[in-house]
Amino acid sequence: MKKDKIIFYVATGLLTLLMFFSSGMYFFNYEEVAKMFGAFGYPTYIIYPYAVVKLLGLVALWFFRGKFLNEWAYAGYFFAFILAFFAHFMIGDGEQMGAIIAMILLIVSYIYSKKI
Repeated sequence: MKKDKIIFYVATGLLTLLMFFSSGMYFFNYEEVAKMFGAFGYPTYIIYPYAVVKLLGLVALWFFRGKFLNEWAYAGYFFAFILAFFAHFMIGDGEQMGAIIAMILLIVSYIYSKKI
């Protein structure tokens, strides 16, 4: 049981750091992110709302464990990471490794959230 908690907290903590970094880039490095979103073909007006939703997902992961909102947060992150992987892959910028790492952390966090 103790091992499961440690794995959950490490995976969720690393995922949290990754999401804080990502949201921070969206807020504080808007011009660079806008170029990236433009290359993907995404509208730039979704950058700030997307950053806020990423942070709200973290609140759901940490404070609503085992509840309906928590499941939706995991699902939202799952689809966001899948789409991020393919967006980076399709434009060929070689940045899809971040999405793969985030997906691995998300899956480990989800599996171990069910064990504790």
